Amino acid sequence: MRYEHVCVEAVSCTLPPHIVTSDEIEAQLEPVYERLGLPAGRLELMTGIQERRFFDRGTLPGTISAQTVNQLIDQAGFDRKYVGALFHGSVCRDQLEPATASGVHHAVGLSQNALVLDISNACLGLLNGMVFLANMIEMGQIRAGVVVGTEVGRDLVEGTIEDLLHDDTLTRKSIKNDFASLTIGSGSAAILLCDRRLSRTGHRLLGGSFQTDTSSHELCAGGVEAQKHGDHRPRMQTDSESLLVAGVNLAIPTWEQTKHTLSWQNEDVNRVFTHQVGKAHRKLLLEKLGLDPSLDYPTVETLGNTGAAALPMAWALGIQNQALNEEDRVALLGIGSGLNSLMLGVQW
Repeated sequence: MRYEHVCVEAVSCTLPPHIVTSDEIEAQLEPVYERLGLPAGRLELMTGIQERRFFDRGTLPGTISAQTVNQLIDQAGFDRKYVGALFHGSVCRDQLEPATASGVHHAVGLSQNALVLDISNACLGLLNGMVFLANMIEMGQIRAGVVVGTEVGRDLVEGTIEDLLHDDTLTRKSIKNDFASLTIGSGSAAILLCDRRLSRTGHRLLGGSFQTDTSSHELCAGGVEAQKHGDHRPRMQTDSESLLVAGVNLAIPTWEQTKHTLSWQNEDVNRVFTHQVGKAHRKLLLEKLGLDPSLDYPTVETLGNTGAAALPMAWALGIQNQALNEEDRVALLGIGSGLNSLMLGVQW
């Protein structure tokens, strides 16, 4: 993928108000830890996650997504009449149908001529949305578009805690598949792309590439099993160790293909934003790709794993904290369950 006419006009995020530490989660799980002989501090030690954030109980993703889009467009000073597409790309949605994007479109007050739809692809939904928008802009179908997503992880975390407390069959081995669920946080992010002739920033989306390994599609799976769990909160089972290895193994050829597409070398990259999973994933990923860890902008320690919003949230916070300089070459390194990897390059 190569783009000549696409600019990243703005990136924005919304942080939830409620902070829950890993120590607080482990305090709730104290009976389980005692029975299995697990040491306190294990969750943070394994993942590097000190805390995560949650929205109020019952918060719908679309409600927060509308706030994030309004903030994005207002901060950019962008005329809404030019927005020809709105995609909602998070794992979490308001309902099965209609598309959560429909409610967001209505709340934001965009044109009736806009294409409105949801995109679902695990933790890659927002990056996939960027590609679809960029393709439409490059082909002249639209002049600008927004992709947004909001992850509300509270129900998954609290449901997992409740299950663990009531599972008498739990062992030190079987609990491993639930630990990833305890790393989940909440958050929202939105990205505005436009034709470079409309852009005030000139931040070019250069292109990128993608790879897939669907033989690993069962390593992380989530959904709602009300009959099994007695409620409609989502649950997730993750083989974290296998997923880590498979994800990084997929990232390696994706990065090589991306560099070839963009005519980049590792030394050309000034800043990296990755999918925020945990410290072990970050360390291994950057090591295998041959990238200096100082180029990365980690947020997982204080936000946890926020799904499809994780990478763009880190990007938005990096922009807010002036971690990017003019003409920086920025690499967006996306990996999602399935497995899929999508990597993009931006000339800031």
